[in-house]
Amino acid sequence: MSTTQAAEKTELVRYSVQDGVALLTLNDPPANTYTHEMMRQLDECILKARFDVNVHVIVITGNGDKFFCAGANIKMLSEVDPTFKYYFCLHANETLNRLEQTPKLVIGALNGHTVGGGLEIAMACDIRIARKGAGKVGLPEINLGVLPGTGGTQRFARIVGRSKAIELMVTGESFSMEEAKDMGIINQIFEGDDFMGQVMTYAKQFTPPNKASLAAGRIKRSVQSGLEISFQEALSLERELQQQLFQSGDAKEGLDAYVSKRTAEFKGR
Repeated sequence: MSTTQAAEKTELVRYSVQDGVALLTLNDPPANTYTHEMMRQLDECILKARFDVNVHVIVITGNGDKFFCAGANIKMLSEVDPTFKYYFCLHANETLNRLEQTPKLVIGALNGHTVGGGLEIAMACDIRIARKGAGKVGLPEINLGVLPGTGGTQRFARIVGRSKAIELMVTGESFSMEEAKDMGIINQIFEGDDFMGQVMTYAKQFTPPNKASLAAGRIKRSVQSGLEISFQEALSLERELQQQLFQSGDAKEGLDAYVSKRTAEFKGR
């Protein structure tokens, strides 16, 4: 077997589904840095989860307890030419855009240090949950003479604001999960030994029959796409998505349950 064939068979992103939740695990410990091959596999897993009607929520985490992801593999980048680097970053951007635009809720489970491109992956998730004391967060690319080139400059500024984003990126400063929560980068911090068990329990609340996952996905699309277009266009998008939901079985069930004063049993359709 050739080296290339062996690399293609390496499972750099693990994929599993449990109770309507697809779990994607970045699998190159300890740092879970990504190469082009890992990003290709992540892209494939995103599409797999997107097309699976039995998947209602996507969770992304890292293998081990030291790193969620430390970003792009520096060794790989040092060995390839500028053209490859350009297309590598382009594909990574396309992959994270696909994740962000997939009409299913995406939760980033930050089990360890989340820096550089790792934070860029996390920021493409809809909700970010960190393990207490898991490590540091930051975009230190300036120390390598480059910028956060996988959507980092744009998503970071949209989360923390322009001035704070510029300050943190030009200093390359890293900060704790608690500080990240204060800045709105992280939504929640979970304590306890069974971090992933807690995350999966949290994720399952958004799956049928508990929640109308179809509506959750359309809420996400309305927010993610709406903020990038004019206000009037965003209102038009909102109306179109609402019209789609009005025709769904879940909307009928939700309205019937409300009138009948019973708990709705959603199906995600």
